[in-house]
Amino acid sequence: MAMNRWRLDGQIALVTGASAGIGLAIARELLGLGADALLVARDADLLAEVRDDLSDEFPDRLVAGLAADVSDDEDRRAILDWVEDHADGGLNLLVNNAGGNVTRATVDYTEDEWRGIFETNLFSAFELSRYAHPLLSRHASSAIVNVGSVSGIAAVRSGAPYGMSKAALHQLTRNLAAEWAEDGIRVNSVAPWYIRTRRTSGPLSDPDYYEEVIDRTPMRRIGEPEEVAAAVAFLCLPAASYVTGECIAVDGGFLRYGF
Repeated sequence: MAMNRWRLDGQIALVTGASAGIGLAIARELLGLGADALLVARDADLLAEVRDDLSDEFPDRLVAGLAADVSDDEDRRAILDWVEDHADGGLNLLVNNAGGNVTRATVDYTEDEWRGIFETNLFSAFELSRYAHPLLSRHASSAIVNVGSVSGIAAVRSGAPYGMSKAALHQLTRNLAAEWAEDGIRVNSVAPWYIRTRRTSGPLSDPDYYEEVIDRTPMRRIGEPEEVAAAVAFLCLPAASYVTGECIAVDGGFLRYGF
């Protein structure tokens, strides 16, 4: 019985932004714990490649993919229709991981740029959570995990709209946790610092910038996608059944830095 607390057998997880980086690591982690995975990403070719690879790696699990843009409401509704086709008994887990950014000085953003950041990072999670609520509430215990950022907690050089969108995502987590607890839905978030992904490879390739990041990180290294995935997986597990409304920083101590 105790071992079942650390497994996700028989559960169905929807993961957005699942074709690379943190999203792919999350999908692999959940599959490894016994869940079936419904994967969403914009790049159809890359998603198909990832789906095939994961199907080979986990032949006993369902791995399905849908190419969609979570910033578009028609696509968001199509995602939930697709999920219903694969999850007759309802959805157990929703991981709102998809995100994007354009880094500029605040006065230099165009309206389309900053609104696009909010659509991808915040409004997609808000709407997908609302649309998924009827499917999640079919179970006595379901979970949503939102992938936020330390940018939503402290000022970093990500640009104001990104930080604002992630701060709002953390607040959405707290509000939904309180509102949906009676529906058996736990809602938590994680807040990564610099993680070694394709998106961070550009800024981290600058030796001076890299040293600045390391100097602000007590563990003195960059995080790995699998380390974020492990935190997300814990929040999905029955072992975390009394944890809701929390944000786990996966940051090597960045937010606790002192002098």
